[in-house]
Amino acid sequence: MSLFITFEGGEGSGKSTQAAALSERLNASGIETLHTHEPGGTNLGEQITYLLKWSEDERISPLAEVMLFNASRAELVSRIIKPALASGKIVVCDRYVDSTLVYQGYGRGLTVSTVKAINSMATQGLMPDLTFLLDLPVEEGMQRKRGTKADRFEKESTDFHRRIRDGYRALAAAEPSRWVILDAQLHKEDIANIIWNKTLAALELRASKTL
Repeated sequence: MSLFITFEGGEGSGKSTQAAALSERLNASGIETLHTHEPGGTNLGEQITYLLKWSEDERISPLAEVMLFNASRAELVSRIIKPALASGKIVVCDRYVDSTLVYQGYGRGLTVSTVKAINSMATQGLMPDLTFLLDLPVEEGMQRKRGTKADRFEKESTDFHRRIRDGYRALAAAEPSRWVILDAQLHKEDIANIIWNKTLAALELRASKTL
């Protein structure tokens, strides 16, 4: 019984930690789960990730960013995510299309309709069944990242990251049936338990629809 789960959030929100924890817990419970991430997840994707996050040329245009992210995404969806779902696995993905909507749309200023159209081509219309948003004040996120090497996006202004947070909240408000907003200031074990219970509920709902 397949289910596609994504994790979203700003810098320092803890989404990667929670995505890994959920995947580990599902597999430990005997529920076959694939854990992957964006950008990257394939050999091609990892090369694109390096260009996007660590390139010394920090003047990559917003449209070029969208195209690069979606080149990585197209490869991940066709080679990794879709086959896993087709085989009945749970797929947990750290970032997906919503990241591009907020970072290149709300953050960089491209129209949401443009980003959605390009996303849709890359994903062949594949959308998550459940999305967890780790919501955290920008200042705390930046504090958590202090002392680590900053990539191109982490170096952006506080205003940029505020637009990211606002964008995520807007997307979640527009589609409450898919999104679960989590207070990322809670203890990580409490967050993990909320995620676990929401995931079990989603699996039970999916099972009831297949009967």
